[in-house]
Amino acid sequence: MISSEFYNRYFNAILDGDRARCTKMVQELLDQGIEIKLLYRQLFEKTLYQVGELWERNQISVAKEHLVTAITENLLNLVYPRLFRKKAVSKKAVICCAANEYHQVGGKMVADIMELNGWDTYFLGANIPVDQVVSYIDEKKPDLVGLSLSIYFNFPSLKKEIEAIRAHFPDLDIIVGGQAFKWGKIQSLDRFKNLTYLSSLDELENQTRITDHG
Repeated sequence: MISSEFYNRYFNAILDGDRARCTKMVQELLDQGIEIKLLYRQLFEKTLYQVGELWERNQISVAKEHLVTAITENLLNLVYPRLFRKKAVSKKAVICCAANEYHQVGGKMVADIMELNGWDTYFLGANIPVDQVVSYIDEKKPDLVGLSLSIYFNFPSLKKEIEAIRAHFPDLDIIVGGQAFKWGKIQSLDRFKNLTYLSSLDELENQTRITDHG
């Protein structure tokens, strides 16, 4: 459990752009043996959502929002050596951001959490052309595809990408999530079969465990 006092110190440090201080604090948690999912949920995810809300209210600049995102993405590298300790489950997932979506940290955390649950994940990053995503899915033949969306106005791009994937892979499981869904799932996605909206990293972990058990 990350205390409110620790979180507030970290949040102030990252808003100030103090990468060294943030790195020291995250390393401290890792040295204490914090669960990775707890670190992601109670520090990284919470920070990114709070910063996103400040940006939407015009209380911070886009430059500061981008700086926080960049620092967080760098901090994820501290966790990387710990991701592959769990026995593999012979499941594969392709994770990426929707086309025209440039915020990739959320998608990276999804890929990491799935790695922690034994999946082999292929994280493609941000703003990958839809045809390239479809081609890569065809190459890797994953059990699941995850699409991350942070900006609400990119929903049309997300729907087009889902349509393209579904046209080529009618039965492939798809998960979607991200800060753009914070007001709830968009109802127009209900028409897509085998599509699941996940509102948190906890739900993601539950979903991957369910899939693992068949």
